[in-house]
Amino acid sequence: MTQNKEWHGRAIGLLDLDAFFASVEILDHPEWRGKPLIVGGRAKDRGVVSTASYEARRYGVHSAMPSSYAERLCPQAIWVKPHFDHYRALSHQVMRLILNETPLVEQMSIDEAYFDVTPGRYSNEDPRAICYRLMDEVAALGISCSIGLSTTKTISKIASEKYKPHGFCAVEPGQERVFLAPLPISAMSGIGKATAKKLTTYGMRTIGDIAEADTEELTRLLGVMGPRLKIRAQGKDYSPVRPAAERRQAKSISSERTFPRDLITFPDLRSAVKAVSEHTGRRLRADNLKGTTVTLKLRYSDLSIHTAQMGLTAPTDDSHTIAAAGQKLLEQLWHSPQPVRLVGIGISGFDNPKPRQLQLPLDGKQLDTADSAEQERDNRLLKATDDIQRRFGSQALSYGRDIRLNNLGSQSDTDSPSDHRY
Repeated sequence: MTQNKEWHGRAIGLLDLDAFFASVEILDHPEWRGKPLIVGGRAKDRGVVSTASYEARRYGVHSAMPSSYAERLCPQAIWVKPHFDHYRALSHQVMRLILNETPLVEQMSIDEAYFDVTPGRYSNEDPRAICYRLMDEVAALGISCSIGLSTTKTISKIASEKYKPHGFCAVEPGQERVFLAPLPISAMSGIGKATAKKLTTYGMRTIGDIAEADTEELTRLLGVMGPRLKIRAQGKDYSPVRPAAERRQAKSISSERTFPRDLITFPDLRSAVKAVSEHTGRRLRADNLKGTTVTLKLRYSDLSIHTAQMGLTAPTDDSHTIAAAGQKLLEQLWHSPQPVRLVGIGISGFDNPKPRQLQLPLDGKQLDTADSAEQERDNRLLKATDDIQRRFGSQALSYGRDIRLNNLGSQSDTDSPSDHRY
């Protein structure tokens, strides 16, 4: 934490926005400040918690918790539905602040990004001073962030959690193992419950225990992941910060909608597929991506999940094409009167430049993409719709099917650079 020594070596920061969604909502409703606030769908809508303010967290509420449980833990909480357009807009402002300091920024999610401010690369300024300036600039936007600074991503991630909210923790070069050693193994990202159970069974309870463990024993216990964990536990994982242009392209982008009332008719399911396809298409166009594989996901009332895929003859970001494929899959995947509580549409195959035929699990056929004046008209309509929604929010312009479904469920969108959601 001291700044009386010069920083020598790598300087990797991790900026994490504090209770981001809740903080943004409080910007619009200052009267909520200091009160327990939960962003997410209510229990009656079968929702989950997206973010909870720190006041709500004191009652044990946390993200990804079923809303029914959160309501029991904190019955006096204020609930608000997510406003993702607003969150993304403010997130973009924060990312621009970081980019003003260094071009080496790797955004991990809407509220988290690594950045490289190693002295001599793009600036000779003390990395700690840069971090403090970023915290002040984020605070000027009306929200707060916490920053961890160290020589590796692993340590910076852990350090960013140490003094939340609005905290800064710097682990100086040479202090990596001293900082890591006493921490519980759960502090290191990538160690889930199953891995933690294996490690504790063999007497490893701290990160220092992993750092000192025999490499062959870790390999027998965890496979190739074992030696990698040891390197990270020793503070020697020097993976670089990779800007978006250098990162591996996302494997899939998907949207899902959960309904408080089960869908039991084909017209309702068809409308749901169209609505979710439109959202997925808009995400693709915003990210300048086109895919060749469409996936339909259905979750039935018994919580079982069923999926099917279809290949396209050419990459697309067209919502109508995606919806047409989704409806073909729906005809084969759903059988009346199976009640459906969730509908999801994903598209993948971004890194496949050549059209290919993919085998459908249910004997589906390949779907041809249109190339006609009608398609060109549809493309212009989609672009105009995207522009309006980008400027005025996703609710500014809606299709009739969206209005029909608005009272049935909430929508969430996901994209992942490392794994398929389906």
